[in-house]
Amino acid sequence: MSEMSEQTPSSTGTSRPLDRRTLLQAAGLGAGVLAAGGLSAGHAAADPGTGTGARASAGGRTAGATPAAAPAASAASADLPLTGGPDFPIGLFWPPHPFETTLERYQEISDAGFTFLITGNYQFDEQSGGWALKMADQTGLRVLIAGDPRIEAIAHYMAVTDDRSVPSSLTTSDATAWVRAALGSYTGHSSLAGFNVFDEPAQSRFPTVGALTRIVGQVAPNLLPYSNLWPGNGPGYAAFVQDYIDTVRPPLISFDRYPILSDGIDLDYFDNWAIFRDASLKSGLPAWTYVQSVGYNGHRVPTASQLAWQVNISLAYGCKGIQYFTYWTPDPARGEGFTQALISVDGKRTPLYGAAKTLNRHWLQPVGRQLKPLVSESVQHANDTPLPPSAVAFTAGEHLTSATGDAAVLGIFRSAQDDGTRYLLVANRDPDAAATVHLGTNPAHVAGVDRFVPADGGYRPVRRPAVLDVELDAGGAVLYRLSPG
Repeated sequence: MSEMSEQTPSSTGTSRPLDRRTLLQAAGLGAGVLAAGGLSAGHAAADPGTGTGARASAGGRTAGATPAAAPAASAASADLPLTGGPDFPIGLFWPPHPFETTLERYQEISDAGFTFLITGNYQFDEQSGGWALKMADQTGLRVLIAGDPRIEAIAHYMAVTDDRSVPSSLTTSDATAWVRAALGSYTGHSSLAGFNVFDEPAQSRFPTVGALTRIVGQVAPNLLPYSNLWPGNGPGYAAFVQDYIDTVRPPLISFDRYPILSDGIDLDYFDNWAIFRDASLKSGLPAWTYVQSVGYNGHRVPTASQLAWQVNISLAYGCKGIQYFTYWTPDPARGEGFTQALISVDGKRTPLYGAAKTLNRHWLQPVGRQLKPLVSESVQHANDTPLPPSAVAFTAGEHLTSATGDAAVLGIFRSAQDDGTRYLLVANRDPDAAATVHLGTNPAHVAGVDRFVPADGGYRPVRRPAVLDVELDAGGAVLYRLSPG
């Protein structure tokens, strides 16, 4: 939390008892890395050596219509690992520690329906990162390398500029040499998906994050330069996200917010997602998020339905990638009161592992493949009283004429080519109780309705397409395809 007062953007509207940086800094990145890299208080040396330090972190306004000029996803995003291809990316933060980085443990991750992981949990050197890649090579997982000391030193402590009068700076050429050296430590692995450039950067670090993002793109155009933003609310946060996009020019945007609080649900979660959805549509960049899968200070251990609720609300808001915080339970000695994630501190599966496995394999993987190529057209809250901050209430439109019953979040999607077909995700607004929603469709625009069946990846016709009686499990969702009239 030492840097949060400096870095948190204005109008965040949220209190964060956990700083993910405290987990990413476990390996003691700081003066030791600067010394190891040959850096001084003035200009950085051009030595792309490995160094010895590393960083180790564990750690809406409900949107209505799509902006008229929303661009399609960029070619760069479509061609990169994880953001490209048909599979929905399902990742994890805080994997097994080095002594548990085994083939059996990585198969356990794959079996639970995850597609990638971000290194961490004391994996912050070439040897442990390379071993993680070796295990992932054999289990079909992809890996984002976090904490490489060369990239970390640049990201946290230097400016990348050819103006030699700037203190603690590294020329573009020298920074490129450092990134090449980092890349050289991990090549030869089919599982390498990219680099975690920076987790929760301060706005003052955006130029450096942008420089590293561009260098990774030039040196390794087939790898993903990834960074993640902290949460927030209001106009100040929206401006913060837009400045990140304008300055960094990333291939995706990602944020973390953990809404399962000890005393209820964080209702500003919806506003945070709406801001990200707006930014995603305007920029054409896919939006990712983290879901809370661990208990810690001020936050409950989520139930299976609360885990599903976070996923489904995110999908309704147009999410294109889900990440779990955390997979392995962080060591209690780290502080922050961590209690239980999918795997306990001593390596035992908790009930959350089974819940995540069922959710990932039987819902998120198949439904994610359907939604990943689609464009979010609208998000509305039906029967949600009182509305969460900035939420948009349901109003009759071209496709839906009525919505009665229990509270639900309705996300409507279209294909990038817009052939007239619409996709409707109905997500239960309640993470803890089942719900029934009755939706009327407009026959002038909806000729038929098919319900997606995750078990076989197909759609089945609805007998009464004019009225949809939607039964939702606690935290659950249903996907429909609306054929044009």
